Order: sequence, then structure tokens, then C-alpha cells
Amino acid sequence: MSKIKNTNVSNLHTPPFHIAKRDDIVWWKAWSIRAISIILALIICGVITVALTKLNPVSVYLTMIDGAVGTSRLVWNLFQNTAILLCVSIAVTPAFKMRFWNIGAEGQILIGGLATATCMIFIGDKLPTPMLIFIMLLSSILAGAVWGLVPAYLKTRFNSNETLFTLMMNYIAIQIVAYFTLEWSVPKGSGTPRTLEFGQLPMLFGQKYLINILIVAVLTIIMYIYLKYSKQGYEISVVGESENTARYIGINVKKVILRTMAISGAICGVAGFLLVAGTDHSLKSDTSAGRGFTAIMVSWLAKFNPVFMVLTSLLIVFLEKGASKISEVYRLNSSFSDIITGIIIFFIIGSEFFINYKIKFNKKEKEANV
Repeated sequence: MSKIKNTNVSNLHTPPFHIAKRDDIVWWKAWSIRAISIILALIICGVITVALTKLNPVSVYLTMIDGAVGTSRLVWNLFQNTAILLCVSIAVTPAFKMRFWNIGAEGQILIGGLATATCMIFIGDKLPTPMLIFIMLLSSILAGAVWGLVPAYLKTRFNSNETLFTLMMNYIAIQIVAYFTLEWSVPKGSGTPRTLEFGQLPMLFGQKYLINILIVAVLTIIMYIYLKYSKQGYEISVVGESENTARYIGINVKKVILRTMAISGAICGVAGFLLVAGTDHSLKSDTSAGRGFTAIMVSWLAKFNPVFMVLTSLLIVFLEKGASKISEVYRLNSSFSDIITGIIIFFIIGSEFFINYKIKFNKKEKEANV
């Protein structure tokens, strides 16, 4: 009787590995994965630096650090920019956690800044500074909230596409601000932004940006508590998971969408107030400087956790400041510094895959029957 070797055919086609979703990973493991991704990104950037420029990558990285925190002035500037980006990030977070894709933070910032500038120009010399600042802040909050409510209302009333609608409202806000910037320019029609003298936020303990940083710190703590412990924060989470489930347990989904977008727009308005009254002391169509889009990445990387957004905001601003220093010192094309920044951010975003999923290698078992 001859021996016949039977091979399990299914094993021949078994892939070498498969991807499985992780259970909730502890925070320190998640941040360890992110740290490893940054180290790998720096190695890749070093190789590219040597290949393209023949520069010592260590010197380039030291220059990046010096450009971000080389002096006390740079440190405060770093914290200031981090605070503004963080402010916009915590603004878009409630909407994104609710799965309402608010791409309109840029416009909401600009409209808030426009409301602030209007107060500074027309009633700046008529009111005491504390009262003026209060009215400026209130105006920017209301303006941002209204700008956020418009797409929210159309979503709840006509089921419009909020991504496209909020994006288009950015362009409307940009053109409105561009118009008034030209109208208020000095001399009129020159396009030179008018310096807003009345209502500037005061220095605190000798530091120009400290009050901005403190305001954003308070907002961050409030948003963390609001999302994690409040009833409204719970409703946002439920609506984000499933609108049908939310309706089934008695949550008014339309009310939650309107309220959340009003909050999101209002905080963007605060960011506009801080930029105009506390940082630039002027208004331009690029006052928001793309922070509305960068904030989306910050919010997602931090998993909608306002505390972790502090770290992600700081990292992104650090990279931006350091990259500009590289271009300045080594007289390189600004595109090179963008390449370095892009690679690092790409690795950080890519690390989220390994935080959410794990790769399991399959063991092939071959059976022989005689």
C-alpha cells in the first residue's frame, strides 16, 4: 500500500499575518509608540538631509531646537503659538467627537477677529479699557457662535453636507475680512492693515502673551471636564457613536448638533479675539494662518482629549518654528524644511495605526496523513 501525503490546501493560502484591532491601550504604551515613531522619523530625515544637502543632520536638529527655544523670547513665542493652536483644537473637538465635520474653523476665527476689530475701531476711544475688552470678547464669542450655527441649522433642517458648507463659509469669511481690511487700511485703500491701538490685552507679570496662555489653559480644563463628566459631553459621545441610538434613548439630536456647533464656533471666536487683541493688534485675511486646518490634525492625534492636545499642539508648533530656522541658517529652500516637518508628522500620524491595530503573524500548521 503506497503512502499518500495529504496536505491541507487551506494552509497553503494562509497569509503570513493578519491585522487585528487592539483593545483599549494604556496611555503610556500609546505615547511610547508615538515616541518611537518620532525617533524613526528623525533617522529618516537625517538620511535625507545628508543625501540632499550633505549637512550634518545632528547640526540641523540642533538648529531646529535653537530656532524654537533658543532664547526666552522664542520660548514665549512658542507658548503663544501653541496656545492659539490649542484654542482652535479644543474648539473643533466637540464637533468632531459628535461626527459633525466642522472644516470651518478658519472662517469662525476670522469672524471672531472681525467682531473684535470692529469694537476696537468704533468704540475703542469711548469706553474704559476693561469694559471695552469685555465687549470685544463677548462680540467675538457671539460672532463665532453665529457663524458655527449657520451650517448646523442647515444640517438639522435640510440635511446639508456640513463638510462642504463649513468649507465654503471659510471663503466667505476670508472675503468679508479682506474687504474690511482694505476699508480700514492706513492710508485708506492701501491694503496696509490698520494698527488697532485701543483694547489691546495688557501685559501680565511683564509678559506680553501670558494672558493669552492663561485664557487658553482655563478653556482647556473646562473643555476636558465638559466632555468627560458633563451630561452634554455624554450626549455628544452618544450622537457621535450613533444618532439612531441617541434618538432611541431620548436625546434630542438636532438640539445637540446646534448647541455643540455654537460652542465650537464660540471658542473659535475667542481664538480670533486673542489673535487680534492679544497678538497681532491688527486684522488681515490670513490672521488665522491655517490654524483651523492644523487643529483638525491636533484633535485627531490626541483622540479628542484636550489634555493630550497640549502635547500635540506644542510638538507641531515646535516643528514649524524649528523648520523655519533651518531654512534661515543654512539658506535652504523653504521646501526642504517642509519636507522635514512633513516626514515627522507623517510618522506621527502613521503611529496611530499601530496604536489602534496590531499585526499578528499566522502559524502554518501542516498535517501529513499516512
